[in-house]
Amino acid sequence: MKKNQEINYENISDVPVQTFVEKAYLDYSMYVILDRALPRIEDGLKPVQRRIVYAMSELGLSTSAKPKKSARTVGDVIGKFHPHGDSACYEAMVLMAQKFSYRYPLILGQGNWGSADDPKSFAAMRYTESKLTAYAKSLLEELEQGTVAWVPNFDGTLNEPKLLPARLPNVLLNGGMGIAVGMSTDIPPHNIREVASACIRLLDDPKSSVKDICEHIKGPDYPTAAEIITPPEELLDLYKSGHGSIKTRATYLIEKGNIVVNSLPHHTSGVKILEQIYQQMRTKKLPMVTDLRDESDHEHKTRIVIVPKSNRVNTETLMLHLFATTDLEKSYRVNFNVVGINGRPQVKDLRSLLKEWLKFRSTTIKKRLEWHLEKIVSRLHILNGLQKTYKNLDQVIKIIREKDGAKSVLIKRFKFSMIQVEAILELKLRNLARLEEEKIKSEKNSLSKERARIELILSSPQRLKTLIKKEIQQDAEIYGDERCSPIAARDPAAVLDTSEIVAAEPITIVLSKNGLIRAAKGHDIDPYSLSYKSSDSYQDSVIGRSNGLATFLDSTGRTYTIQSYGLPSARGLGEPLSAKLNPAAGVHFVGVVSKENSNQFLLSSNYGYGFICDFESAVSRSKAGKVTLNVPSGSLALPPVSITKIKDTFIVAITTSGHMLVVSAGDLPQLAKGKGNKIINIPSKQLKEGGERVAHVAAISPNDELIIYCKSKHKKLNFSDLSPYLSGRAKRGKKLPRGYQAVTKMVVNMKILES
Repeated sequence: MKKNQEINYENISDVPVQTFVEKAYLDYSMYVILDRALPRIEDGLKPVQRRIVYAMSELGLSTSAKPKKSARTVGDVIGKFHPHGDSACYEAMVLMAQKFSYRYPLILGQGNWGSADDPKSFAAMRYTESKLTAYAKSLLEELEQGTVAWVPNFDGTLNEPKLLPARLPNVLLNGGMGIAVGMSTDIPPHNIREVASACIRLLDDPKSSVKDICEHIKGPDYPTAAEIITPPEELLDLYKSGHGSIKTRATYLIEKGNIVVNSLPHHTSGVKILEQIYQQMRTKKLPMVTDLRDESDHEHKTRIVIVPKSNRVNTETLMLHLFATTDLEKSYRVNFNVVGINGRPQVKDLRSLLKEWLKFRSTTIKKRLEWHLEKIVSRLHILNGLQKTYKNLDQVIKIIREKDGAKSVLIKRFKFSMIQVEAILELKLRNLARLEEEKIKSEKNSLSKERARIELILSSPQRLKTLIKKEIQQDAEIYGDERCSPIAARDPAAVLDTSEIVAAEPITIVLSKNGLIRAAKGHDIDPYSLSYKSSDSYQDSVIGRSNGLATFLDSTGRTYTIQSYGLPSARGLGEPLSAKLNPAAGVHFVGVVSKENSNQFLLSSNYGYGFICDFESAVSRSKAGKVTLNVPSGSLALPPVSITKIKDTFIVAITTSGHMLVVSAGDLPQLAKGKGNKIINIPSKQLKEGGERVAHVAAISPNDELIIYCKSKHKKLNFSDLSPYLSGRAKRGKKLPRGYQAVTKMVVNMKILES
C-alpha cells in the first residue's frame, strides 16, 4: 500500500469475533456432515464416491469395457468434480473395489487392491486398472432419463448429478461409515434379496412394522462367512431404534483332531489373530495348544490351524476362550445416521429408512416416465407432421423448390409447427418412398400405445406401485445372491479360568523387605539361599501353584491379589510388587499367602490384635487392594501366619520386651475383615509411648518344634516346653529366659518368620 493511501471500509463489516467463529464453525460442520462424511439415503453414497462412479461412467468404463489406469479415473475426478487430494480420492476408490470391504463392490479392479490382512497394502494408482461392476449399473442406468437434478461443478464449467438414481436401496446393501462433526454413521451391509423382499412387503402393506420387516431382513450380511451371533431380539431392538451393536464370530471345523478356522469377522486381520494366539502361547496361557499354523492360500482365503495338545482337550471350551480373548469374535457399532430426502441428517429405524427410500424411488420412476412421455409426445408431434407431408407430398415438394421462405409458407398452408417443419426439411429423398409412410404409421401406433401405458401408470398409484415392485424383483434377480453371513445362536464367549489354562506347577513365592517379588519352581526352595540386593533381604515366602493366586498384605492391613503365573523367575532378583499393584505411598508389603499352602491364616497387628481369615475373604480384584485387617492408629500389620487346623493349632506371640504367650487358635474369632481380638496384652502406656510391640507371631501344633533365635544363639522348644507360656487370650504372658528375650526370628518346622 502506498504511503498516505486511504483504506476503503465500504465493503468491510464489523462482526463480533464470537459471532464470526460460531458461524464459521457451523458452516464447516454442515459441510462435513452433508458433503463429506454421511451418505445420502437416496443412493447410499458420499459425494466423493458418487463423483468417482459418475466420472468412470463418463469415461465409458462400463462392465463390458476394457479397464483403464486408475490414475486416469482419479485425474478426471479431482480435475472435474472433486478438487481434493488424489491419495484420499484413490483410497475411496479402492474401498469400493475391495470385495472384503464392500458387500456389492461398485468397481472391478485389476492389480493389487489390498488384502483382508492389510487393506492399505494396495498398489499405487499408476499400476492398477479399473472399471465399473455390473451392480454399478443399478445406480447409473436411469441417469440420463430426467430422473435427477444436475448442479454445476466446483468451477462452474461442467454439470454433475446431485444424486444417482439408484434402483435399489444401496444405503442398506453396501452400508457405510463416516465421522462428521458431532455425529457419525455406521451402517452394516445387507443382502439384496432380503432387502428387496422387505421393500415389496412395505409396498404391499405400508402399515408393516419393523418386526414384520425383520421377517425378511434377518440381519446384516457382511462380505464374510463369519457368523452373526447377536440374538434375534437384540437385532430387532437395533432395527427399531436405529442404533446398537452387532457381534460376529469366526467359524471353524475339526479336521483330524485339529481346529481349522475357515472364516474371520469383517475387517479382521488373520495376521493379528495369529499374533494374539501366539502371545498367549508364549506366556503359557494356552498350555493345551501345541502348534499354530497359517495355511491360507488362493484356494483357502482363510485357514488358520490350531493344534490341541491332545484329544482330551475340549475344543469347544478352548474356542470360547479364544473368542473372548482375540479378534476371532468382534463387535461392530451400528448407527443408521443418514442424510434424508429433506437434506437433514437423522438416525432412522429400518422401517423409516426403507419407506423414505421407496418414496425416493417412486419419485424417480415418475420423473423417468414423465421424461419418456415427453419424448413420446414430441416424437408423435413430428410423426403427425410427416404423415401430413406424405398426404400432400407433391405440394410440399413444390413449395420447398419454388418458394422463398418455404418454412413460413408451409406453416401457413398446412398448419405445421416449427418443429414439424424442421423435421420435414431434414428428410432425405430416399425416405419419401411409400414404405417409409408405412413405417411412420407403425411407429406412431407403437408410440401411441406406449403413451397410453405411461399415462395409465402415472394416473394410477396402484399401477405405479406394481411397476416399482416389478423392477425391484428384476434387479434382485439380476444382482442378488445368497446370504454370506449366517445367523446362528451360540454360547457366549468365556475366558478360561487360570487354573484351567495354566500348567499347575509347584512354585515358591518369595517376597523381600524392599517389596521385590519372584517365584522359584518347586516347594523345596530355601528362600534364604536366594540372592538379594545389597540393601535388601528376605521378608516372607509361601508355597503355591503356578495356576493359583497369591495374596499380599501391606503394613496398613490392605490385601492385594495377583495371578501366580505372571510372577518373575527367581533366577533374577525380582521385580517391584508395586509395578503390578497400586499401594498407597509410604506403605510396604509384609507378607504373602496362597490357598495351596493353607486356606486359613492369622492376620495380626503389632499392637497384639488379630483374627483368623480365610483365603477367599482376603482376595481382592482391585489393584488398589482392599482393607482386610483394621490396624489401630500407630500400629503396623505383621506377616500373615498360615493355619492348617484351628483345633490343633496354637498361636505363639512374642513382644519386643521378651514376653511370650501361647494361646489356642480356637480362642480367636474367624472374620472376613476387621481388627480382631487381643492376642497378647501389652500395657497401654507402653503402646502410647512407642515402647513395647509384638515382634513375632507363629502357629504351632503339639508335634512341632519351635526354635527361637537371639543374635548368634538359638533355643529349641518342644510343645511341652511351651506349657508354662500357655494361657488364655489377652494375657500378659511370661518372660523368656535371660539372654533370649531379644528374639530376632522364630522357626516352626523349618518355616522361618522374621520381623
